[in-house]
Amino acid sequence: MKEQVLATDDGGRLALYTYGAENAPGTRRVVVIGGAFLTALIYRPFAIALAKGLGEGWAVDVYDRRGRGDSSDQPADYSMDTEIADLRLVMDTTGARNILGHSLGGSVALNAAQAFAGTAHQPDTLVVYDAAVNIDGSMDTSWLPGFEKDVNAGRPAHAMAKLRKGMQPSSTLSRVPEPILAGLMAMVSRTRVNRLLRTLLPSGVGELKAAFKEVDDVATFAVLPRRTHFMVGGKSPEYYQETARRLHAAVPGSTFKVSPEQFHGSIPAAVSELVSDISAFFTATTNEN
Repeated sequence: MKEQVLATDDGGRLALYTYGAENAPGTRRVVVIGGAFLTALIYRPFAIALAKGLGEGWAVDVYDRRGRGDSSDQPADYSMDTEIADLRLVMDTTGARNILGHSLGGSVALNAAQAFAGTAHQPDTLVVYDAAVNIDGSMDTSWLPGFEKDVNAGRPAHAMAKLRKGMQPSSTLSRVPEPILAGLMAMVSRTRVNRLLRTLLPSGVGELKAAFKEVDDVATFAVLPRRTHFMVGGKSPEYYQETARRLHAAVPGSTFKVSPEQFHGSIPAAVSELVSDISAFFTATTNEN
C-alpha cells in the first residue's frame, strides 16, 4: 500500500491510499469514494479485494474525505463543490479515469461526474452502489435539522437515532420510538465502530446537508458517461433502488443491477460476490476501449 498526503487549494489536506499496482495507468485505476461516517481504513478490505479482482496492472485509490481519518476538517465554506474539487485533485494526482462511489460517496461521484461532463476530468467509467442523492425530492430531509441540533448539543445517541430513522425509514429499528431507539444507540455506541461513528457525527452534518439539502433534477444527470453502472443491494432500504431506477432511466447507455442478497454495507464488508461483479464491469468496459 502506498500512502500520500495531498495539499488542497484551500489549505487543507487529503490522505490518499493506493492498493495494487502503484504505477498503473489512469485507464486501469479506480478511485473509491466512501460514504458518510466511514474512513478510508474501513474500505481497506474492499480496496484490497477489488485490486485483486481487477487483476494485474490495476490500482485502487481510496482517500479520506474531509473531516475523517488523516484528512483535514471540513472548511467553513464546505459544500458539494468542496467534494468535487477534492475528487478532481485525487484524479489529477493519480491519473485515474474510473470512479466508484458508495452511499453518500455515490452522491459525490454523481455530482462530480455531472460537473466534469465534457471536460478532461469526465470519467471513462462510473459505478455507484446505493447512491445517497435526493432525486426529485425522493429523500425526506425533514429529520436533518433535528439531527444537526442533537449533534451540536452533544446528544450523539439521539442524533444517531434520528439518522437511523431518516436514512432507513422502512427498517424495523426505524419504527421504534425515538427515546427507546436513542437508548439502544447509546448501548451499541460502546462498540469500536460506533465509537468511530460518534466522532464523525459533526462532519456528517455538513456532508448530509450538502448531499440532501438541494433537490436534484434527474434530467440534469443525463450528461453522465454512457458507461455508468447503477448498483443497489436487494436488502438495502427501498429508497436506494428507487433512486437508482430514476437515474438509470435518465442516463443514456447506463446499466442497472440489483444484487438480491446484498445490503447497504456490502461494499466496505468486501462481499466477494459484489467485488466480482464490480471488477467484471470495470475490466469489461476498459477492454472495450
